[in-house]
Amino acid sequence: MNNMKKYVPNPTIGLVFLAVLICMQACKSSSSIYKAPKVNAFRAGTLPAPPGMVYVPSGTILFKSSLDTADTGKNVSLSAFFIDEAEVTNKQYREFINWVADSIAITDYLQDDQYFLNTGEPAEERKIDWKKVKKVSPLWKSNDPTIRERLAPMLLVQGTKRMLNPDVLRYEFSYQKTKGNAKKEFVTEQVPVMPVNDIWSSDFPNAQLASLDMNYFTHESFDYYPVVGVTWRQARAFTDWRGKEFMATIMKNSYLSGYQLTLSLPTEAQWQYAAEGKLDPRDTTTTKRLTIDGAEGKDRLAVNFKQGDGTYSRDGATFTLPVKSYTPNAFGLYNMAGNVSEWTLDAFSPSATVFVNDLNPALLYDADEKDADALKRKVVRGGSWKDNGEQLNTDTRNYSVDYEPHSYIGFRCVMAAFEMPTVQSKTRKY
Repeated sequence: MNNMKKYVPNPTIGLVFLAVLICMQACKSSSSIYKAPKVNAFRAGTLPAPPGMVYVPSGTILFKSSLDTADTGKNVSLSAFFIDEAEVTNKQYREFINWVADSIAITDYLQDDQYFLNTGEPAEERKIDWKKVKKVSPLWKSNDPTIRERLAPMLLVQGTKRMLNPDVLRYEFSYQKTKGNAKKEFVTEQVPVMPVNDIWSSDFPNAQLASLDMNYFTHESFDYYPVVGVTWRQARAFTDWRGKEFMATIMKNSYLSGYQLTLSLPTEAQWQYAAEGKLDPRDTTTTKRLTIDGAEGKDRLAVNFKQGDGTYSRDGATFTLPVKSYTPNAFGLYNMAGNVSEWTLDAFSPSATVFVNDLNPALLYDADEKDADALKRKVVRGGSWKDNGEQLNTDTRNYSVDYEPHSYIGFRCVMAAFEMPTVQSKTRKY
């Protein structure tokens, strides 16, 4: 008789063995995810920028609220960002105008299925087929008598010239409204987008500038001059539109594909840092302030500004110049001083440094229409063709109210970027 017991496998032991085996295989296959590469070499420290923009690496500036010598200011740091290499031009802003005009023409007046992608959907859900529209844009200039008749409410006739009706042309966008410590909320706003037609004569009523009023924004000879006569609200509307255009077109075919990015006006600190042009992120020294000696002609700068009473033209121009005139700064940015002053995102306060953070500072306040003008002031930087040398310093602050356009204020756009490793980040032996 065989007294040996029959072997019965223990299911618990089998499961344990299987779990160990799976764990070993999983650990082996996933071990590579824990092998992060060393930073072995210094990288160039720049990212390829979107069209028309340049990369500005992170850095530090001395931020001051005023030019008072008692105001010592404070150091603030800026993370990396992209910024327009030049001021927004008439041609670029006209593209925005035509996009708004085409949108309104198609959705409110023509309502023609040929301009929509999803014609079977309810009218409010249909999307415009911009590839088709761009072939015939701008629709308001069409010579088709049927289209001209249907778009008549959008137009004004001055003499023999057809022009867009500024009251009809509005851009709708949503943003987070900020009012100090008040609760933030998302609001939708409709902003008139047409620049003021007679802005030159409005700013200088006795200077015989009617020819600039009639031609500066519309004639092709001024295509690459900075757009003026645009309010802070209009400038922000443009940045919203351009950001959406980037996401819809350029982003799909670049290394930035997949990121959610928006454009905006530069913050006051971003603008100052970009204007100072510090290539070394460790450089915390202040930029030398500009000095202009009009009497002897010393330190005469290649900058478009007013050298003294009645001397607008010594720099080569009486008014504005094309946006890529003169020499760019160390970041590759043109006319950060002179030509036109530039809107920034910040609300103006004489004591801004008290309220802002020391990292990416911004003082934001979206005033209501009923608010006092003091709450509607926005920071303007850089000096313009009609300003003296003192206004051109990178730390000089000025302001204008958000609803007021001028012939000497333009703007440029910024977009967030990602920090690149620098030589300080290089991995070394302990």
